[in-house]
Amino acid sequence: MNGKSAASSASSTPQTQRPRRDEPPVADGVRISKLMSERGLCSRREADEHIAHGRVFVNGVRVTELGARAAPDSKITLSREARDEQNARVTILLHKPIGYVSGQPEPGFRPAASLIEAASQWHEHGKKKGALNNGTDRHPKASPLTFSSGHLRGLAPAGRLDIDSTGLLVLTQDGRIAKQLIGDDSKIEKEYLVRVSGTLIENGLALLNHGLSLDGKPLRPAHVEWLNDDQLRFILCEGKKRQIRRMCEQVGLKVVGLKRVRIGNVRLGSLPIGKWRYLREDEAF
Repeated sequence: MNGKSAASSASSTPQTQRPRRDEPPVADGVRISKLMSERGLCSRREADEHIAHGRVFVNGVRVTELGARAAPDSKITLSREARDEQNARVTILLHKPIGYVSGQPEPGFRPAASLIEAASQWHEHGKKKGALNNGTDRHPKASPLTFSSGHLRGLAPAGRLDIDSTGLLVLTQDGRIAKQLIGDDSKIEKEYLVRVSGTLIENGLALLNHGLSLDGKPLRPAHVEWLNDDQLRFILCEGKKRQIRRMCEQVGLKVVGLKRVRIGNVRLGSLPIGKWRYLREDEAF
């Protein structure tokens, strides 16, 4: 057999092929974007973007096909480029004033996001350049971030705050944080100080804590207590439209003032009304 024939014979011999680096891991199973969202890697929309750009690996295999599926126990990782991009995304805390809408603009009203500009940034506990820290400063270190117009790109509110309410509003570029705060299974507490008028019905406080329904669906248990004669503290783990106001109406009360002071472990603190700051590295919801 000559060399050409031998080579031809060898090339026709069946061989085990290595999987391509962009080959989908399996043809069935769970959508990879859904698995990534459930694991808190990113939102489903962001997952699709990462997959389209070849930044997702399932069991070490690069995935580039939108809608690709994987076994539920698959190992899913992001490329360094994707992780760096996520780390560069900002989260902003705003003390929303009354009269601003938290979401889409409404006729005659400005969106809260329009307040995010260099002039309204609050530099908490900032120190003058050259000042030394002698270790006695117990205030948290301010974020080192400098405002950039790029921080407005894709910035969206993670939850609502009524137009006639004030307090802490979170806006973020990070889908992981948005899902953590407003996902259907979110257990993050939101704390409100609520000033009311009217007369509470019998057993009204107990009903506010558990037993009310909105839109035909029972509400999750809450923690509601009196702070003084006309002010209540509400701690909720959900955020239906105008929920606190509608809850109060069912028990004989009218809300005359509402301020959100905490979301998870992050407090409004001394952030002035109309001002904003970046979420610090030492903070987490």
